[in-house]
Amino acid sequence: MTVKDAPARVDLAATDDIGWAVRLLAATPTHEHRDPELLRRWARAADAFGAALAPVACEARIVERDGGLELGLLARYTSRPPTVELYTDTIDLAERTVDARGWRDWYPPGSVRAAALAHEAVHVHLHHGPAKAALKRALGHSALRLGRLRVPGHVAGAEEVAAHAYARTVCGLGRSPLLLTAALAAEAEARTGSANGSNPPPARDARREN
Repeated sequence: MTVKDAPARVDLAATDDIGWAVRLLAATPTHEHRDPELLRRWARAADAFGAALAPVACEARIVERDGGLELGLLARYTSRPPTVELYTDTIDLAERTVDARGWRDWYPPGSVRAAALAHEAVHVHLHHGPAKAALKRALGHSALRLGRLRVPGHVAGAEEVAAHAYARTVCGLGRSPLLLTAALAAEAEARTGSANGSNPPPARDARREN
């Protein structure tokens, strides 16, 4: 879960969760020229898939550390060895951002850490089990068609959308963590003085080792 540059002055909450999911997909390489309606269909499918997932326990080692603000990360999963890193400095900033923006009803105290852990737990789940293939089928994207044979294709960014939807659901959040990552991006841009007044894409996926 990453933090990416975004301006602070826009009303981020005016964009709904699917809208932020579409922005995430649109900002993902390979999707630059995709039909917006196709991106919206994928966003809805990935969101529904993540929201419907049964609760999964995090099977990776959990490590808490500072340094997330410098890296632009709330959390990340690396697979060798399976580890979830939670960045406490970014989580603390996220909690302060929730209070500053009046979003506490959507993100109760302590929910940022819980959502970050849930988000990364789904990446662990998708990385090691059959759920990744199920997500591909849910998206309905074909990498190859030969007569009646259809090979489901990978949709870059869809796993991230699903992980955010899962975290929103299992943590009982009023809004997707995508909104919060966009707000963190706005905070980062405000600190660097690089705001340009345009609507931001949400934060994109963290780097993960295969």
